Amino acid sequence: MLIASFALLALAGGRRTLDGAVKFVTLNLLATMLLLAAIGLLYGTTGSLNMADLHQRVQANDQPALLSAIAIAFLVAIGVKAAIFPLFFWVPAAYPAPPVAVAAIFAGLVTKVGVYALLRVFTLIFTHDVGYTHRLMLVVAALTMITGGLGAIAQHEFRRILAFHSISQVGYMVLGIALFTPLALAGAILFMAHHSVVKANLFLVSGIAARLGGSFELDRLGGLYRARPLLAFAFLASGLSLAGLPPFSGFWAKLLLVQATVDRGVALATLVALGTGLITLLSMSKIWLNVFWGPVPEKGRVRTLPGRQFALLMIPVAALAALSLAVGLWLEPLFVLMARAAEGLLDPTAYVHAVLGAAP
Repeated sequence: MLIASFALLALAGGRRTLDGAVKFVTLNLLATMLLLAAIGLLYGTTGSLNMADLHQRVQANDQPALLSAIAIAFLVAIGVKAAIFPLFFWVPAAYPAPPVAVAAIFAGLVTKVGVYALLRVFTLIFTHDVGYTHRLMLVVAALTMITGGLGAIAQHEFRRILAFHSISQVGYMVLGIALFTPLALAGAILFMAHHSVVKANLFLVSGIAARLGGSFELDRLGGLYRARPLLAFAFLASGLSLAGLPPFSGFWAKLLLVQATVDRGVALATLVALGTGLITLLSMSKIWLNVFWGPVPEKGRVRTLPGRQFALLMIPVAALAALSLAVGLWLEPLFVLMARAAEGLLDPTAYVHAVLGAAP
């Protein structure tokens, strides 16, 4: 996946694109080397690389301190790919660099693969010292949310705002893993699915806005609500969902995670989660007021696109916005699946039995 990402990132050429590609490639290759080293240490300690077998061997191992050190190596290596604090600095350089369609794929998939790896590793393998490893992840999640949100507030370029919010939203997903309860894990899984849809859609909207206004800079854009109201409503749906407002999918994902922090009695994490949601809403409001609701800048203009071309551009945007709304309105069937997945992560007995072919 990373090799394909390298090629996609360098497709457009140009100085900025190559700068982002070099940072992305270099950092991810270093992270891959660290991950391979951590896998080697884990094999040397347990004598196995089968994940179902590792679940049993780690629990029975008599070197918990060494296993905790290996767990931190996994956290750092996978954390680079997931863009957690303080390893996220490649995201603001990489996400705005490629063509918008590629950036949408990146935002929807790349960091989620890292989060998925954290979810598997820290629910199936490294559960021998939850008080240490998962508490550290809780701190990392809070710092990821705060720094990503504050970074977005400071930006004035459409794609860079979205890139920083990709970081802050990863913090919510890691928060669910760190809390390590059925409700929190279900919320983290739902958040991954919700964010993949909404953030990819917002990048597509930014591309259409730039094609209409000629720039990604907020102070050079304006008047798109009057010129293209359908695009404005699509942004509004995705932006409100990202901020966690009802009736969109983001509301339920954040509600589950906030409820999980309350159940665990982690008041500071509750405040951080709610505060980051408010910061996200402020950032989305800044984009709305400048790009869509505000007047056309003096030196700017809204370009006209042929009706058929604009319709083709709007098809995926409208479909993704409708999907976010549909999930928000009819959550129950999806939540049942998320809850079952969370139960399987917390109690992997059935998984171990299915892989090893015998009851543990």
